[in-house]
Amino acid sequence: MNHLDKVYAESVAKDYMPKETSKVRQLKKLDEKAKKPAYITALSVGVVGALLLGIGMCFSMGILGSGLVAMVFGVVLGVLGIAVCIVNYPLYLKLLKKGKAMYAYEILELAKEISEE
Repeated sequence: MNHLDKVYAESVAKDYMPKETSKVRQLKKLDEKAKKPAYITALSVGVVGALLLGIGMCFSMGILGSGLVAMVFGVVLGVLGIAVCIVNYPLYLKLLKKGKAMYAYEILELAKEISEE
């Protein structure tokens, strides 16, 4: 068996061995767990707001409809999209604060353990 085969065999075996979770890795996972829901919600709400704004623009410019009714509907839809985009950042901050508060004790204890080692 040549050297490359041995290295390959060791790398495959490493994939199947149980992985030790270090405290730093646990800390990163907890931090991600605290922040991810706020990020996903903000991203989703932002996409919805941008789509509403875009559809409103299409109605206003006569691409999806024609006439005064379509233009007024487009303006209303666009303003609604802008409102959703404006509300998005404060919503993100509120959800982020809530997530951090939920995991703060665990994260601080784990960080304290890591710094004392």
